[in-house]
Amino acid sequence: MAQGAEKPLDWRGHEVCCEGCVHHELAHEHRCQQNHICVQDRSPSRIELFFKTNPGLAKDFLDHPYFEVRAAAAKFADIFYLTALLNDPDETVRWHAALRLPRRFLLRLRDDPHREVRARVASHIEGEELVPMMSDPDYYVRQMVAQRIGVPLLKHMIDDPDPEVRRVVAQRIVVEWLPELIDDPDAAVVLAVAERLAPSQLLPLRFHRDFRVRYEAAGRVPTGAVAAMQDDEDPMVRERAAERLAELRAAKAGEHLVIEMSASAREGRRP
Repeated sequence: MAQGAEKPLDWRGHEVCCEGCVHHELAHEHRCQQNHICVQDRSPSRIELFFKTNPGLAKDFLDHPYFEVRAAAAKFADIFYLTALLNDPDETVRWHAALRLPRRFLLRLRDDPHREVRARVASHIEGEELVPMMSDPDYYVRQMVAQRIGVPLLKHMIDDPDPEVRRVVAQRIVVEWLPELIDDPDAAVVLAVAERLAPSQLLPLRFHRDFRVRYEAAGRVPTGAVAAMQDDEDPMVRERAAERLAELRAAKAGEHLVIEMSASAREGRRP
């Protein structure tokens, strides 16, 4: 080790000592190197590099007391040794084991006690496999489900208790179901709905309590309904309504000009 270099520590905080290590002989073959490739080191990257260099040894560390060692070993050990790790006390170990096992084992983790594992499971499965997770107790997991589940099944998540989940539903659900969310108590959900509604469907939202929803309405409601928004309490909404009215006046002025020019042209062609 170079002079002044930081001394490597093991998972208990003790200095790593190569003398007496059962794998000391690997150093001669450059398959183990202090501060670089070492299963004793507490550094996850150095542990993983050890198993990447020596995959045949991974199965011997699946019950190691340090979870980072077990997690790294799970990436390289023969899959026939991994089923027991689905009950490992650490969520990282369970996840790495499940990723390498057949799909039916991954589905077993849909009820894992750790939310991050369940969220990762939801990001890897699809279709009907996601249905049991629509009622997951954690909003983050349900949000992942709402992002990935088939659109026809989203109608079952319209009444989800979390607004972030309902917002995802509003962004993906078929347009025929959007009116079911138009009176949602959360403004962000209503905004997601408004962005997908047809102009005529936006009429009830011209006077919504949230200025973002009214702004969206001001930009797309039928032109005949814009005038009622000129006196909105929010300056951005008033400005957007004014822009729409100006565009309408400009369009009408252009139509009148075309009519006048057409009339003049007809007058000029008369004998």
